[in-house]
Amino acid sequence: MPLNILARTSEEAVVANLRSILASSPATVDAVSHRGLQIIRRAKAEGDRETLVAQLMNRYRLSTEEGVVLMCLAEALLRVPDSGTANALIRDKIAGRQWAEGDSGDSPLVVALSSRGLALGSATLMLDSMGSKANPLNLLKAMVRRSGEPVIRQAAMMAMRMLGQQFVMGESIDAAVKRADKVTTELASFDMLGEAARTAEDAERYYRSYADAIQRIGRDAKSGDPYANHGISIKLSALHPRYEYWQADRVMGELVPRVIELCMAARAVNIPLMIDAEESDRLEPHMDVYGALVDAGVADGWTGLGIVIQAYMKRAPAVIEWLAAKAQARGVKLAMRLVKGAYWDTEIKRAQTMGMGDFPVFTQKLHTDLNYMRCAQLLRGYQGCIFPAFASHNAMTLAFVTELFADADYELQRLHGMGEGAHDAVLALYPPPRPVRVYAPVGTHRDLLAYLVRRLLENGANSSFVHQFSDPDVTAEDLAVDPRTQASQPRKIANGLELFDPTRKNSRGYDVGEPGVSEKLMAAIDAARPKMPVAAPLVGGQVRSGPSEPVLNPATGAAMGSVIEADQAIVAEAIAAAKAAQGAWSLAGGAYRAERLERAADLLEERDALFLGLCMDEAGKTLVDAIAELREAVDFLRYYAAQARAEFTDPVQLPGPTGERNELLLEGKGLFTCISPWNFPLAIFLGQVSAALAAGNAVLAKPAEQTPLVAYFAVQLLLEAGVPAEVLHYLPGRGETVGAALTGSEAIIGVAFTGSTEVAKMINRSLAGRDGAIATLIAETGGANAMIVDSTALPEQVARDAVASAFQSAGQRCSALRLLCVQEDVAEGMTAMIAGAMAELNIGNPADLATDVGPIIDEEARANIADYIAEARKAGRVMAEATRMGDVAGGSFVAPVIIRLDDVTDLKREIFGPVLHVVTWKGGELDALIDQINTSGYGLTLGVHTRIDSVAAHIAAHAEVGNIYVNRNQIGAVVGSQPFGGRGLSGTGPKAGGPRYLHRFAEEKTISTDVTAAGGNAALMAS
Repeated sequence: MPLNILARTSEEAVVANLRSILASSPATVDAVSHRGLQIIRRAKAEGDRETLVAQLMNRYRLSTEEGVVLMCLAEALLRVPDSGTANALIRDKIAGRQWAEGDSGDSPLVVALSSRGLALGSATLMLDSMGSKANPLNLLKAMVRRSGEPVIRQAAMMAMRMLGQQFVMGESIDAAVKRADKVTTELASFDMLGEAARTAEDAERYYRSYADAIQRIGRDAKSGDPYANHGISIKLSALHPRYEYWQADRVMGELVPRVIELCMAARAVNIPLMIDAEESDRLEPHMDVYGALVDAGVADGWTGLGIVIQAYMKRAPAVIEWLAAKAQARGVKLAMRLVKGAYWDTEIKRAQTMGMGDFPVFTQKLHTDLNYMRCAQLLRGYQGCIFPAFASHNAMTLAFVTELFADADYELQRLHGMGEGAHDAVLALYPPPRPVRVYAPVGTHRDLLAYLVRRLLENGANSSFVHQFSDPDVTAEDLAVDPRTQASQPRKIANGLELFDPTRKNSRGYDVGEPGVSEKLMAAIDAARPKMPVAAPLVGGQVRSGPSEPVLNPATGAAMGSVIEADQAIVAEAIAAAKAAQGAWSLAGGAYRAERLERAADLLEERDALFLGLCMDEAGKTLVDAIAELREAVDFLRYYAAQARAEFTDPVQLPGPTGERNELLLEGKGLFTCISPWNFPLAIFLGQVSAALAAGNAVLAKPAEQTPLVAYFAVQLLLEAGVPAEVLHYLPGRGETVGAALTGSEAIIGVAFTGSTEVAKMINRSLAGRDGAIATLIAETGGANAMIVDSTALPEQVARDAVASAFQSAGQRCSALRLLCVQEDVAEGMTAMIAGAMAELNIGNPADLATDVGPIIDEEARANIADYIAEARKAGRVMAEATRMGDVAGGSFVAPVIIRLDDVTDLKREIFGPVLHVVTWKGGELDALIDQINTSGYGLTLGVHTRIDSVAAHIAAHAEVGNIYVNRNQIGAVVGSQPFGGRGLSGTGPKAGGPRYLHRFAEEKTISTDVTAAGGNAALMAS
């Protein structure tokens, strides 16, 4: 049963329903407000025991520079192994900031010491930059120089460790259990720190840590009620490197048995086991796994099997009802921890990036509070089959729960290091039937980092109850407000379709992680797939005949259609027709042309299934890549249409003396040849063609030889949208025949080309050798794209981004990562994680939704890559190869591979496939590395992974590349947001999808008129 009933419902409708249901709650507004005020007053009067964290967060709010910097330091500093990089990170983050400002004498020790440790570093680092000669400063400067930067580093690291210790129960499970046992009034739910597994080794390590922890926790557990004992929380994404919807077979076959083993181990020692929450796109597989545990009998006769539900998800009430039905059908009692949610900003960004028209989570914290109350109300009614635990630090939430569950069985929970004051007040005033359970992280400081950042974000935000509670200027009466009494509207956060309003509509996306979405798309693709289509030349809208050749599916080697190539006569006819029609098309104006391009964008979205299928069958793209390409094509059409309307409709009025009118207008240059590549047969093809058309040019479009069908249907769509048939002509064929004829014609005023550097040079020479007008060449070519990783980078993030950048689309992107440059201090672990993540990729036919890496475009390209890998293997340079091969019969496949190089300069050419080269560099030699990368002459994309802002800025300033991506992958440029194009051997510019691209397709014309010659300046005379 799908759980997405509420996922796409408007927030207004969901909240209105929540308010309606909560209006009749037995926990009335008056009763809850009274309780809440008492709890808050009591907590404030007693003094909040959580000041070790809360006061630090109150001092360094996330609305301040210091607060953001504190979060960055906590996230990165403790994992940096080399002192040089640690010094650089500290210098970057704390120099010149006011860490000790406002430090009061009654601050808790950890807050005061953290502040002063950070202040010491800031002051001493500032001395060098100030160059002051004042005696006190010189004295301090000399003292610091004698002791060296280690003093500063140790002070900052101690501050971070002291902060970290407030969130971690112990570095080992044994230490954590011993510490928890000392607090006899509370129980613990231990969480073995760590994020999602990237590799099988990660997953095995997490499994062992969970299994060992279960045995240690259960050593002293009592029989009977499992909730009388300490428990454990486990994270499913830590137990399998591919815990996602499309890998359902692996999840159910590989992950579920391991989880059952852990559950049975917990059951054997009688401790509760809670399945932790994940991001919303994993909700369906999450329920599948939990349901499988119930079906396997794990909960039969045992109440210790629990799950965490996040109230910030619109679907939370539906999930509770599904779980209750599951428990009732099985005749078991399950457990549930209700939380607010921990990935809010990630959920918002994901929905925007995917082009969704709504969010799976609430945009207002108040609405999450309301949904939490609704979920609690549901749980009150399901007491017979669900044992509820409520995790919150919000006193008003606690007031509602304690009022609603008076005389009922339930449990309150809080995070270790937080919420003590509010929970102590509840225990004193309205004691719950059970001890408070503390969610207690266990692990080293390195494991703490990602968890700590989430906690800092949640509780350092100005809207956080914890933050407001610790603010002395906020009174108890200010805080004691029942959410039901507060009016609200959803926050105006642009959804995925509104990102570029009002200039243009964003392309529509698809949540392929939602059950049924991808399956429905694939069914539509099957229905729309044309039967052996023929891509024939189109001249003046007329299809031309001739001998045909098969077009092959690179995944199977089978023919999927055919192509008729243009000849010299057809090319000449197209040029003549285009030349006759171009002037009228240019004079029609930008608004006229924009309407047709926007209509084409709408048609493209309406017929998405046809084009998705063509991209998959003809270019070997996975569904994810095909969707991304279709969206990019839609964005190009709308982006250039908006520019045409804004810049090519009316002339620009220029300044001048009275009695004179000066105007500047843009016109089309003439005839443009657009030569597109096979790796983006729809997006780049339509991007080139729509830009040339938008500027007022007639277009002769030559697609790549391997992918003529996608382009053929795209041209037909443009013609249907109203682009005149005499203005746009489709000319498939080989580069040496059709391409040469087009670039050699004196009638051609410009060429837009994407492809190899060698072919771009040939086109440039051909254009230069003609006797006609000097032509324009707009070229985007390949690159030996590098990624620079220093020792502050998060390995899990690097592994994710490097694998995506190098191997998505089988490495067949101009922007793909070719050369990974890792600081040698962390290289061994970093490359091992990347290799492990690569090993989890599935290679096979894109028709299988579980496929990650599809085919190489044709057999010739496959053979060239395979030969290169064979040479590297013979030389002993192959470090790792992927092996998860699916259905590859008849296709042109190359498994992803990692190759070691001794030096950056060892990479002599671009290898256009799933081949990642790795080199190491020494700390302190960053400039030499940048120089080596620049020496290659290529300049397309560069990835940077560092937590040192000044390092990222330094690389960006000195790297001679067109696109730089910091702490993310380096593929998938977004039209209008990340204009794409290189320099040097990688292209001529300007950038596609950028504000200056259309101007390269245009001619400028200035008209100066002396208005006094026709009677004078009436406006001036009238004044």
